[in-house]
Order: sequence, then structure tokens, then C-alpha cells
Amino acid sequence: MGLTAKIRTRDGWAVSHAVVTVTDMTGTQVLRAEADAEGAVRDTTELAPGAYTVIVTAVGYAPVASSAIVTASGRAEIGTVTLARQGGAELPPPGPWTIDPVHSSVAAVAQHLGISSVHGRFTDFGGTIEIAPDDVTKSRVEAVIKAASIDTGNGMRDTHLKSADFLDVEQHPEITYRSTGLTAAGSDRWTVHGELSMHGVVRPVDLDLAYLGTGADPWGGTRAAFRATAELHREDFAMNYNQVLQAGIAAIGTTLKVELDIQAVQGDSLPQA
Repeated sequence: MGLTAKIRTRDGWAVSHAVVTVTDMTGTQVLRAEADAEGAVRDTTELAPGAYTVIVTAVGYAPVASSAIVTASGRAEIGTVTLARQGGAELPPPGPWTIDPVHSSVAAVAQHLGISSVHGRFTDFGGTIEIAPDDVTKSRVEAVIKAASIDTGNGMRDTHLKSADFLDVEQHPEITYRSTGLTAAGSDRWTVHGELSMHGVVRPVDLDLAYLGTGADPWGGTRAAFRATAELHREDFAMNYNQVLQAGIAAIGTTLKVELDIQAVQGDSLPQA
């Protein structure tokens, strides 16, 4: 006898702080139960056979109401109830996450000679993500990139990019990003507001962020995947070098498209290899 249910997010994660309330057809509350750490509700209160309304609530999620029929056995098996985050936007479970640089990439694309693109990436970086438990807009991200790790596949070009004409890695060895806010931009998209420090200049930079989901990894951990893009202008960061060809075409474009593919591991540290 009693009520059983499982409360999950759309990604299948347990909602451990969910509350299930059952009312009869007169609107009188007959049962209130809380989910356990696994998102499971098991209540042994005996219910009279008949129709009931079941309401599932949790902080940060939109409430869900459904009908339930209690049989002569006195049992109400609700099954799995899926909760959507308030506003329809999903994020990983709250708490700290650590960016895994081995399974992530930080890339940039610049126009070259007005007809093609130069693709580069940074190979040495790290960072942390903190998903706020109740108000996801208070979540935070911080990242540090070693400027000297730029790699465009051409040694001569990389040496020039590391020089004072561009990144000036001797004077400014680190590129940092710290978020200042987060706003929803769709069901699974966000705008991350933050400050980028590069080449000794700090500028506000927004990231267009897509959350791609979460899942278990082969090492016993839990991972979340994100993809983010941004557009930067070199002159905003005092990188004004340019070579103009005879036809009046700039050798290297002034706009950079930044593309981030990020995997983060749940917890405040990476697993030991």
C-alpha cells in the first residue's frame, strides 16, 4: 500500500529535494512525501481507492500535476515524473565541475588574405564551473589559458603570434575569463556574461553557450558537455598589428571567432590518471 514515484530531470538525474503532495477530489491534502537522495518517493500511507491529484514540486523546477488512481490494494504507483527547470532551461546537477583539458578544445579562427581562414588552438588551459543549486543564473565559470600554448600548425606564424605584435606572451603569459552573470537564451542555450583579460586588457565578453548534456564516463565519474562561441576584435585588446597588401587587403583579419568545446568532470578536481 502507499505511494511510489521516481523524480528525475530531463537528463535522467535524481531530484533529491522534490516534494510530492497528493489531494483528493475535494482538494484536501491526504499525503505529503519527500524524495530521498536517489529521487525516489516511497510512502506507506494507506489511501482509499479513488481518483487523486498528484503535484510534484522542487526548488528551481516547474511544478508538475497529474491524476492518479488508487486501486483496491491501496497503492498508487506514479512511475517516473520528469521535472523541467524553471523557465525550461536545463543545466547539469549543482555543485563544482572541473574542466578536463584533455577532452576539451579552445580554438580561434581568423580570416587570412580576405579569402581563407587560419585556424588556431590553445593547448594548455584549465578552469572550473560552479552550478548554483537554486538560481542557475548565479552559476559561475573561471578559466585560465596559457598564451604561449597557441598552435596554428605553422611554427613561424606561432612565433609571430607570441610576440609583442600580438599576444606578447612574455609580458602577458595568461589569458583569463571570469563570468559575471548568466541569462537564459532558449531551452538549452545560455548567454554567459564575463570579463576576458588578454594582452593586459580587460574587456566584457559574452559567450553563446549550449549545454549538450551529461553522462557517466569510463573512469567512474560524471561529465557535462558544453559548446560556446564568441566573437572578439583584436583592436579591443590592443593588438593593432596588421600588414596591408598592395591590393589593400589586410593579411590577417581583425575579427576572431572563438569556438569552445568543453567537457567538465563533476567535482572540484580531475580524476588521477
